[in-house]
Amino acid sequence: MIKVGVIFGGETVEHEVSIITAVQAMSFMDTKKYEVVPIYIDKKRNWWTGEALKEMTAYKNPETIKDVAKEVVLTKKDDKFVLMTKKGLFNKVVSHIDIAFPIVHGKGVEDGSLSGYLETIGIPYVGPSMLGASVGQDKVVQKQIMAASGVPVVEYTWFYDHEYQSDEEKIVKDIKKLGFPVIVKPARLGSSVGINVAKTIDELKEAIDEAIKYDQKIVVEAMVHNLKEVDCAVVGNYEHMECSLIGEMLTDNDFLTFEDKYIGSGESGAKKTPAKSGGAGKVQTSGFKIPADLDKKVEEDIYKYSKEAFRCLNLSGVTRFDFLVDEKNKKVYVNEPNTIPGCLAFFFYTAKGKKYPKLLDEMITTAIKDYKDGKKKVTSFDSNILSTYNGSKGSKAKM
Repeated sequence: MIKVGVIFGGETVEHEVSIITAVQAMSFMDTKKYEVVPIYIDKKRNWWTGEALKEMTAYKNPETIKDVAKEVVLTKKDDKFVLMTKKGLFNKVVSHIDIAFPIVHGKGVEDGSLSGYLETIGIPYVGPSMLGASVGQDKVVQKQIMAASGVPVVEYTWFYDHEYQSDEEKIVKDIKKLGFPVIVKPARLGSSVGINVAKTIDELKEAIDEAIKYDQKIVVEAMVHNLKEVDCAVVGNYEHMECSLIGEMLTDNDFLTFEDKYIGSGESGAKKTPAKSGGAGKVQTSGFKIPADLDKKVEEDIYKYSKEAFRCLNLSGVTRFDFLVDEKNKKVYVNEPNTIPGCLAFFFYTAKGKKYPKLLDEMITTAIKDYKDGKKKVTSFDSNILSTYNGSKGSKAKM
């Protein structure tokens, strides 16, 4: 049986959303194939493991985590990836895992930090590489890459907080070229945290001040007219990709808020019922209408650009792409990828007939295959160039 270490939490404003997604995913994993080992990172970056962490009740009072779990570190020992106790005279192995499954959201974990650590110790893991994860978290860099690959993005400008503070007039002038209204975002956050629409100069300055609370890097985008916001997920890797059905998220706001996505929706709890049938192949879940009512060409463009964006951003696992559609002009724009989306976007595939356990199984299988393929590549050389150096300080260059 494969031991899967599900890693979640972290020092991020999306900490609680990560817990929800992870607990939900753990409850749907095929226990005939996988033994699930929960690995929780608290807001102080301490790592914990224990069976109790599979249940939402464990997180009602963060102070009691230490009573139901053991503090551990993940490392490699004797060719095994082990969870070892962190405190005490002798470090003891609590458990081992065969593969890591990061189910994290936001800065400090989803942004490549965690995947970089996993790559350093050499463990196979599910989801995007360090490069894909870091690009996927930065709304500016991802736009630059997608635009260079022919994937349409909205007009935008961006800046750092110190640039705005030192020359506010210039930044505002650049933003005005986009035309009001605009949408102001922290560049490296998710779940719609710190995002606001600005329709006037005063609102713009308030929105920038709010965004700067969360990030040093800010992106400002032109608003799409005749707007419909839809989402499409992609599961797989660079070699094989499968799109989900396209879903329209229903909201009365100018953009999809944190509350739209999580508060009172199907994404806000670890429920055993993944989706509700709406009849005739339609699913109504988490405020989404699946499939969305779209023009045929618009639908085809969304599928095409979903795959191309997945490819050019170096993604793997499952990613949900947010699209902005100008219904009148039948134009589509990729808004941003969610490289480890809330609920792992399972309901987009449930609507297509792929159940959640099957989606999780495919993600784990893909990660194992990628790991094995990577082991076939040359990653180091047997020769030791240091053997040619004399002395403990190495050789000095002559000037």
